[in-house]
Amino acid sequence: MNDEKPRLRRSEVPAYLAEKHGIPIAVATLNKLASIGGGPLMTYSGRIPLYHVDDLDKWAAERLSEPVRSTSDRRVA
Repeated sequence: MNDEKPRLRRSEVPAYLAEKHGIPIAVATLNKLASIGGGPLMTYSGRIPLYHVDDLDKWAAERLSEPVRSTSDRRVA
């Protein structure tokens, strides 16, 4: 993605997360998470939500499990 932009608009976040972390997420899902909680941190410029790439990276890391060799190694939280 564009490393020159420290903050992304919500519409840019899915491409960033898919490219950098392999996490597919829809804009509609980000919209819902922004309402109910559980999504990445955001700041606002007026009414426009902006996501800092460091916050997106942290959120992605929290969603990913530890590496496993088989499905039986995966612990259910």
